[in-house]
Amino acid sequence: MSLRVLKLKVIGYIYLTAAIIFGILSNNFAKISDGYIKIIPTSLSAISIIIAVFFISKVMKFLPMGTAYASYAGLVIFGTFLLSILKFGQSPNIFAVIGCTLIVIGIILVNSFGK
Repeated sequence: MSLRVLKLKVIGYIYLTAAIIFGILSNNFAKISDGYIKIIPTSLSAISIIIAVFFISKVMKFLPMGTAYASYAGLVIFGTFLLSILKFGQSPNIFAVIGCTLIVIGIILVNSFGK
């Protein structure tokens, strides 16, 4: 892999990281918006998801669509899962833990061996 291709891939993963962060933020604000009744968290949720979509659209220039969306969706799910435990004190059962572990394994496989 040439240095130029590697740089482009790194840029893609930076954009992907930003998209994931804003996707998780959007879910966090959705949770605290009380069913989209509170105006500030509702607005922040909408703004966050718009920013996430902006970044995921940028990712498409650098990474294959399947890899990008699988990584984005899976890591937003996993990040939201962790946030629900750490911030909101939710207690997942064993099936939720196994499911999220399988998501992470899938993301690793897609990024390591997918095209």
